[in-house]
Order: sequence, then C-alpha cells, then structure tokens
Amino acid sequence: MFFTLIAFFAALGILITFHELGHYWVARACGVRILRFSIGFGRVLLKRVDKHGTEWAISAIPLGGYVKMLDENETIAAGTQPPADSFQAQSVARRVAIVAAGPVFNLLLAVLFYALLNVVGTQEPAAVLGTPAVQTSAAKAGIEAGDRITSVNQKSVQSWSQVRWELMQQASDVGLVELGLEHDGREFTRSIELPVIQDPSKEDPLRLAGLVLGGATPIVRSVVAGSVGEKAGILEGDVIVRAAQTSATDITQVITTIQQHPDQTLVLQVERAGKIQDITLVPGAVTLDSGAVVGRIGIQLGGDIPMVEVSYGPLESLQKGLVRTADTAWFSLRMMGKMLIGEVSWKNVSGPVTIADYAGQSARIGWSAYISFLALVSVSLGVLNLLPIPMLDGGHLLYYLVEIVRGKPPSPKWVEIGQRAGFGILASLMVLALFNDLMRIFT
Repeated sequence: MFFTLIAFFAALGILITFHELGHYWVARACGVRILRFSIGFGRVLLKRVDKHGTEWAISAIPLGGYVKMLDENETIAAGTQPPADSFQAQSVARRVAIVAAGPVFNLLLAVLFYALLNVVGTQEPAAVLGTPAVQTSAAKAGIEAGDRITSVNQKSVQSWSQVRWELMQQASDVGLVELGLEHDGREFTRSIELPVIQDPSKEDPLRLAGLVLGGATPIVRSVVAGSVGEKAGILEGDVIVRAAQTSATDITQVITTIQQHPDQTLVLQVERAGKIQDITLVPGAVTLDSGAVVGRIGIQLGGDIPMVEVSYGPLESLQKGLVRTADTAWFSLRMMGKMLIGEVSWKNVSGPVTIADYAGQSARIGWSAYISFLALVSVSLGVLNLLPIPMLDGGHLLYYLVEIVRGKPPSPKWVEIGQRAGFGILASLMVLALFNDLMRIFT
C-alpha cells in the first residue's frame, strides 16, 4: 500500500507540476507578473521567493496546484486601470495562450515520455497468438495458435502491446478488422469482427474475439505430490512439446487439451535433458462451479513468452510519440462521446483509487511501464482540462471565445452561473468515479 501511494503521489506531482509550469512559462513570456506558484495543499514543506517576486511553494499533499498572476479581481484596486503586467491587461489571444498552455504542456509531456520509451527501447511480448476459443471470431476466421500478427488494418505492428493498442481503438467502433499474419514463413490475412467495448473491467473485447497472447513454451514449474502427473512420471522442468495429437505451441493449448480429457487416456510428449519421451496418463475428472467437468493432472505450468525489442531513432521516436499522443487523445474523446450517447458504459470512468492502483502496479513492473502510465495519465489530464466545462481551463477558453464573438466578455452573472454548473458537473463526475472505484474493489 505504501509503495502504491508513493507511486501515485509521485505521478500526480510530476503531471500537475508540468501542467502549472505551462501556465507559468507562457505567462512570463507574455510579460505577466507571477505572484505565486504552488503545488499541493496542506502544510507547506518548502517556500522561497525568487528575484522576480514570485513565491514558490510545495505542500505536503500533491493534489492540485495553481499559478497566481497579478489580477485586477484581487490585487488591483477597484476602478483603476490594470497595470500592463497583469493578466487582465493582456489581449484575448495572449490570455488564450496562457490558459491553454497547461493542458498543452501535459500533451507535450506525453509526447516526450512516448519518445523516450521509443528511443531507449522496451522489451515487449511478441505478437504471437494462442489458441482461440471455439465459436469466437478468430476461430471462425481460421486463426491458429502460433500465428504472429504483423499488421492491423495494414498498419505494421511489432509487439503484442502495439497490437492491443490498435485493436482496442478499433473495438470502439463496429466493423471488421483485417489482420496481417505470419506462420512458419507463410504470410496471409484474416478478417475478424471485434465486439464493441461496453465495460472493459468485466470483459476484454480481444479475448471475446478469440485473440489471446500465446507463444509461451509450456514448462512444468511444479508437480503436486500424489497427483496424476507425479504418478505418471512428470518432473519439474519438463517441457511439454505435444499434448495428444496437437503440437504444444503454448500453455493455453496444453491446458485446454488436458481439460478436454477427463477420465480419458492422454499422451503427453515432453522434452527432458534434450531427449523426447512419451508419458501416458489419465487426467482426473473435476467438476467446476459452472457444472462443467474438466481434466486435471496436478501440475503447475509456466512459460517463457517470446519477447521483441521495440526501439526507433530520435526523429522517428518523436514522430511516433506525437502520433501516439494524438491517437490516445482522440480515443479518449471518442469514448467520452460514446458515454454521452449511451454506447459505452459509464463504468469506464475511473477515480483516484483505480489510478493509484495502476500507478503501483506499473511501478512494480518497471520504469518503462511506469513511464507509459505517466504518459497515458498526462494525455487524460490534458484532454480533461480542455473540455469546455467552467472551472476547467477549457471553460475559461469558452469564455474567451464568447468574448471574441461578442467583442466583450460575458457578464459576471453568466460567469457565476457557469461556475456553479461547472462545479456541479465536476462534483458529479468525482462521485461517479469514486463509486466505480468502490464497486471494482468490493465486486
């Protein structure tokens, strides 16, 4: 729990700080005087005043932050002309640039994170498929275990994470997806239909379509004492190369074959110390909660998933970082739109509990997973703040758009009404997000 909280607060601190630095740097470039730059709330841990008169403060809890500029509403006496270095004295174009800088900087930070991952390179699972479940789109299309995906809708892919990203974007729309495949040097294409995403927390559209990661060599990690497997002579470290008449290209295939032979003779071919030998056994019959009867032999299987290194040159990495950030932002907007019209479940809205959980999980996996998580949340933060909701940066941009169209800013009355409406919308979203978090925990 402590590690998860550290990862969560570190992520928030980085993303919020960069967001506020966007406002700060652009405001300074426009000649606006900055009174205070604050990150977090609660007890102030660090505070100093620089040569420009700006007070810098870091508080104990890094939830939120702000940049306080010289503003006629508080600092300038009523009825006097605002000085040239105040925020309100700036042109509409400059105010738009200052306000938009925060979300834009979050998007740029995501570009840099994705570019960094592309330059350094990451080890990712190869896009090798496992055995598709019967009656799924993949099975009906003739996809088999060991097929390697090389393209999605003619867009080249190298790893399973790239495949998953492309397919998850396609899963938000109805239609066929064309997969480029390779198996034993033979290249071909197959078309499958992905189910539309409703609630990813309960169902995975790729798995429902029969697309599962495969390629892991089935290795016996342990054997239960007194089990069918031990009595038949299976040893820890054995590599299963064939189950019945099917070549064991992945763990899923072996498990499925064993489960399909309750109280039936089954021949497993294993590799031990470089030699191949056959082991004949009869899996015991076990009745599941669903009522189905499956075979079990009392062994635990593990496997080494084939990996590929994905890396690019600096310029290509930057270009791919831009594309990935744009794709992620557009995907987020599309999902929001589908939630509004009821095509996607509101259960997809996540709150701080879920985000903290993902922060901890990604940090435990490694720095590359954590950087990828930061990039994703940075895009989400940027997109969210650009929404035309009062109290967010996008709400202020909406006011400036009205000012440009009307030639004067909206009246204080309408601004107040907008602020109240914006607060209500944000409060409702927060309650929904927390409710979804709690439902995921308890169900």
